Amino acid sequence: MMSGSPWICLLVSPLILACAGHALSPAAHQTRKDLSSIVTKFSLRNALDPETDSCFLVPGWLQSISECNFNQSSRMFLVIHGWTVTGMFEDWVPKLVQALYEREGDANVIVVDWLSRAHQHYPVAVGNTRLVGRDIADFVEWLEEDLGFPAEHIHMLGYSLGAHVAGFAGTYTNHTIGRITGLDPAGPQFEGTEAHHRLSPDDAAFVDALHTFTRGSLGRSIGIQAPVAHVDIYPNGGRFQPGCSLSRVLSNMRSQGVYAVADAIKCQHERAIHLFIDSLLHKNSPSLAYRCSNQETFERGVCLSCRKNRCNTLGYDVRRVRSKRSGRMYLKTAADMPFRVYHYQLKIHFFRNVNRTETAANFLISLFGTKNETGGLALPILKVLPNTTSSFLLHTEVDIGELLMLKLKWEDNTSVWSTIVGKVTKPWTLWRFWDSSEETTSSLEIRRVRVKAGETQKKLVFCAKGAPAVKLHLSQEVTFVKCQN
Repeated sequence: MMSGSPWICLLVSPLILACAGHALSPAAHQTRKDLSSIVTKFSLRNALDPETDSCFLVPGWLQSISECNFNQSSRMFLVIHGWTVTGMFEDWVPKLVQALYEREGDANVIVVDWLSRAHQHYPVAVGNTRLVGRDIADFVEWLEEDLGFPAEHIHMLGYSLGAHVAGFAGTYTNHTIGRITGLDPAGPQFEGTEAHHRLSPDDAAFVDALHTFTRGSLGRSIGIQAPVAHVDIYPNGGRFQPGCSLSRVLSNMRSQGVYAVADAIKCQHERAIHLFIDSLLHKNSPSLAYRCSNQETFERGVCLSCRKNRCNTLGYDVRRVRSKRSGRMYLKTAADMPFRVYHYQLKIHFFRNVNRTETAANFLISLFGTKNETGGLALPILKVLPNTTSSFLLHTEVDIGELLMLKLKWEDNTSVWSTIVGKVTKPWTLWRFWDSSEETTSSLEIRRVRVKAGETQKKLVFCAKGAPAVKLHLSQEVTFVKCQN
């Protein structure tokens, strides 16, 4: 058994490892065309040709290290794909490889090819994640023990099922992996399971995760809803990603048919990958995420604090935070790269004088700064209670610099129903006011507008221009400038 045959070695591991304590058999010294017998392959991609599998590292075969020009003094990235319907790599793989090389030019970017095990019925592919995780753990052990390459220099990036593969790899290795990034870790058959059955914070020195498609009932969403890392970030609540809308599906139905729906799902699930790529390519304009209990609270703008690790950078430059208490972080993004937006909390106290039984209104706000200005942005408020302070979140893709002035407009819409049906504005921008009076005039008195900029953490107070207060009427726009005291 100790001398063994190559077939016995194959049964021990799908990576053609040497039998215990012995050199590889002659069968292991095969040409690259014989790599088809290896189930899990490690392709060291080239920065000049990120789409091609030109060289494979074979655990136990030191010659592959020199043949592939593996840089033993630099860090290593392992890119791990997920479940596949086509049995082929998707087009995001070379994009991520290229972005990693653009950011870390001397790194080793390795694509883990487990396509034959991923191209199965989903439950079968789920079962295979542990096998692939063990293969990767064997690969890491070989690098650590035979080459002295430290596992702490390894960063695994796993997409969907690949995120859990990375988690199992971290579980099975005897050395601590430096970092694992879960890119929208898969939800079905992992939601609600114990930590050792999925990606978890115990799998590496640092684990971070981006959740971009967690819509659906518990256990039925494409991406896992539960936090699985030291830092879990939910862009746009992890439910709906700009640019992946229903309107996009409908516009593509004519040319793509039912495949347009699959394209929309793919768009949201893959957004985690493209957000990470964006963080690699635009390091000077990082997206910030903010700790918050849930998306609904975040929408009120009350979570834009950076005190005590309450904000963090999305993607590659995320700050390493280890905490026993898993915290969710949220942010808004744009529809396309670069995805960064600028977050503002606005707090307005309305001294209300509404004399109509029911009024539907759309409030728009424009921001003016030292660099730029925005158009009219809809305020995402559900309703305002009498004589209370309303807090809400506003975001814009435009970098306006330091905020100098803002304008608020109350647009008149004569009917709640006609507003919704006619799509004059989004339903969540409608305010409804109830009053026992039957008179037909309405106004809102505003004295101050308080603003906090999430990205700079600056707090500003704005007053009505030329008056201690202003009464805002339907179809009227008022201007607010920085208060003098």
